[in-house]
Amino acid sequence: MFDFSNILSDSQAIILLAVLILSFAVLAVYYALFHFRIGLYHRKESTQGAAIDDSKLPPISVVLTARNDAVWLKENLVYLLEQDYPNFEVVVVDYLSQDDTRFVLKLLKDYYTHLKVVPFKEDVNLFQGKKYPLSIGIKSAKHDILMLADPDCTPRNPLWLRGMVRGYFSQGADHPSADTQMVLGYCGLKRTSSFLGLMQQYDNLAYSCHYLGCALLGHPYTGSGRNLSYRRSFFFDRGAFISHYDVAGGADDLFVYQNATRDNTAICIDHDACLTTEPRKNFAQWHHTRLDRVSTRNRHSIASRLSEEVMPLTNLLFYASAVLMAFHAGWGLALIAVVLKWAWQIVAFAQPARRFDAGLVYLAAPLLEIYFILANTILILTPLRSNRKFK
Repeated sequence: MFDFSNILSDSQAIILLAVLILSFAVLAVYYALFHFRIGLYHRKESTQGAAIDDSKLPPISVVLTARNDAVWLKENLVYLLEQDYPNFEVVVVDYLSQDDTRFVLKLLKDYYTHLKVVPFKEDVNLFQGKKYPLSIGIKSAKHDILMLADPDCTPRNPLWLRGMVRGYFSQGADHPSADTQMVLGYCGLKRTSSFLGLMQQYDNLAYSCHYLGCALLGHPYTGSGRNLSYRRSFFFDRGAFISHYDVAGGADDLFVYQNATRDNTAICIDHDACLTTEPRKNFAQWHHTRLDRVSTRNRHSIASRLSEEVMPLTNLLFYASAVLMAFHAGWGLALIAVVLKWAWQIVAFAQPARRFDAGLVYLAAPLLEIYFILANTILILTPLRSNRKFK
């Protein structure tokens, strides 16, 4: 059907073919390690939550910061307070809320004795963002193992704490491992029928697969503050947020980047361990969220930043070589390479999409990936403005 004999006699075509094959191989390995592997991952070293006796489960402090989040707290906080766990508290830092946040918290506190509210009536935050209020919440917590979330996050079921705490247990152990100081979790987006929701679903899933995949490869570099756990003692031993208080973001990203290692960090992405949140209502809100994600890139090492660009650059190289091959030596080989690449990408991306209940987003993964290669490049090059608002 296709005649490839002319390629063997054309040195430029041979070079393009070599680039096409090499970039295809790199992308195939990436999809296998960061998508397919995440979708099928199970903690072999972890004991099952049901096998951990309640008397062996460590006490936990759930810490949230809130500012004008009455709607979210009214909707979600009860799900955190009703967790099926023997010994835990929920600490909510109410930082200068002007809505009904304090009334919602007061009402819930009357019913739940394990809810601790830390109110702020004066703006004593000399720094940017929510790091100072979060630090006060952590300092107010009485248990060593902390679970961090946001007011707009909802557990999938009452077993979230049991699910996340598994990350601290090794196989056969009846107590948390002293080596594990940090557990990275996953927070998904609730499914919507809009195209904007589909784009957010892909973006969140691809980003999460990348940082979780890096952690599995022994190079944890970031996490999501919407579902993150670490030890209170570890937090203060490592200097809390002092080294980057001057940066508005990074309460999750920079702390993980500076302190997570192969030996002290685990991931926990079982169904019970996941949280969900609502997608942003419009493009402007979503763009702001994406800007927050890259706002701390200048605090990462050059090597770390370059490693994040390997996949998009390889993608650009693949498509550029495919287009040049089509014009230079015919479209046959280029078409075969693109079809094979898209087929494997869809199969690989389908695994985490099914695991995290992201719907059929994997079917649009090849096209959405092309969009985000361009969108993320523009995002990274966008000048960042200092933002002193509570986030």
